[in-house]
Amino acid sequence: MNLSDLKIIVTGGAQGMGAHFAKRLLEAGASVAVGDVNEEKLAELPEGIHRRRFDVSDPDDIESFVKWAAESMGGLNSLINNAGIIRDGLLVKKDRHTGEVVKFPKKDWDAVIGVNLTGAVFMVREVVAYMIENDVRPGVVVNMSSVARHGNRGQSNYVSAKAALAANTVTWAREFAPYGIRFGAIAPGLVDTPMTQGMNQAAREAIAKMIPVGRPGTPEDLWLAVKFVLECDYFNARTIDVDGGAAL
Repeated sequence: MNLSDLKIIVTGGAQGMGAHFAKRLLEAGASVAVGDVNEEKLAELPEGIHRRRFDVSDPDDIESFVKWAAESMGGLNSLINNAGIIRDGLLVKKDRHTGEVVKFPKKDWDAVIGVNLTGAVFMVREVVAYMIENDVRPGVVVNMSSVARHGNRGQSNYVSAKAALAANTVTWAREFAPYGIRFGAIAPGLVDTPMTQGMNQAAREAIAKMIPVGRPGTPEDLWLAVKFVLECDYFNARTIDVDGGAAL
């Protein structure tokens, strides 16, 4: 699809990669609607981007947001499923000082699964339902997975969500091909964003040292991959690793 033909939602688009994608899409002539819980950062987006506070972990809010976005843009034919959070920790660990066995808290599991997986799944449900009901074609969805989907210490919740998104990219490509809707996934490695800047710094530095190109990624690096998926009508049902050659 031509970028200028897109009427696209970007979730988690108030900052980081999502904000960069939204700005690039606007520059290319696309109609863009952004949702995020961070109202302060939403207000900083360029004029011309439709924006609204939006909690992707709330299925009712998803339904309302998708309807609002379609009305605001005069249609809807694409989605970047970008919203994500991290709540890292070992599933079970033994305190080195007290010997106490500590179990990973369910609230941190629920938070990450709620945003990174359940929210992403229900976003696809509502966006695809709109496209089918309104006979919109072609359509395209980009799911933001992660190289962590292969497994990464201390990220059981995040790994579970991102692996499921990559697998469902194949599932949905097969389910919705009859309606002219493509699906692709992008799997970033370490990218310099507000989310990764909040990581444990020792862990972040250790990951950075394993990147053969010698640096973390930038939002622009990831935009080039997202742009490819949006524009290439022959790309479907696959996940692209954009990680500088790193292996977790």
